[in-house]
Amino acid sequence: MALQSRSEISTAKRVVIKVGSSSISGKNAAKIANLVEAMAKAHKSGQEVILVTSGAIATAIPLLNLESRPDDLATSQALASVGQGRLIARYQDSLERYDIIAGQVLLTAQDLEGSETSANAKSAMQRLLELRVIPIVNENDTVATAEIRFGDNDRLAALVAVLVEADALILLSDVDALYDMPPSQTGAKRIETVGFGQDLSSFDIGGSSSDVGTGGAVTKVAAAEIATKAGIAVLLTSADNVSLALGGEAIGTWFEAKG
Repeated sequence: MALQSRSEISTAKRVVIKVGSSSISGKNAAKIANLVEAMAKAHKSGQEVILVTSGAIATAIPLLNLESRPDDLATSQALASVGQGRLIARYQDSLERYDIIAGQVLLTAQDLEGSETSANAKSAMQRLLELRVIPIVNENDTVATAEIRFGDNDRLAALVAVLVEADALILLSDVDALYDMPPSQTGAKRIETVGFGQDLSSFDIGGSSSDVGTGGAVTKVAAAEIATKAGIAVLLTSADNVSLALGGEAIGTWFEAKG
């Protein structure tokens, strides 16, 4: 049965968390420690946690002395190759403090579209959880082309949540909630709850304001629609609030699930 409120996240059996590039790279790279601390606490309490992370390309940009995210596919794939290993190492280094092991899972949209490959992905993550390993999922940017891309990791997170039959999906970004207009504008108001199937067309919901991310509020709303249709409730908040989110506090924007 779908979760009915934020407070139930703290006792949910299985939770998928998604974090964006700008929240854990560049000047915010140190925030990985806060994210890992919150996940470790949930993990130690018996919850099953799956992390969907962006950030491979953003992590590699300064390593290769580039100034911004490249436009061409070959350079993006090269950066993903360099950044992916460094990113997973940062997570594992932080998890060492809690004696928790991370397992890297790289996917393309094609992997989740085929019945055999999606079943394999599901069984692999299920076994990782049984072994008390935290699966860390990212798009396989090194080999992904336009035809087999998810487009953004918000959508990937929603599809992973559906695949593993999660109880809740937590979408983390730089903004603490969904607003009725860009939060930088005067008079912007937080949307506390979005009912299942609610029409949001009257709100001014924009894309990413980050130079390293590819999502934004619009992709998170689309991801929430995928998850809630499958009966999975969604909480949208900032990466700084991850501990409060997992604790079931009244923060962010709550998307009610079908049923």
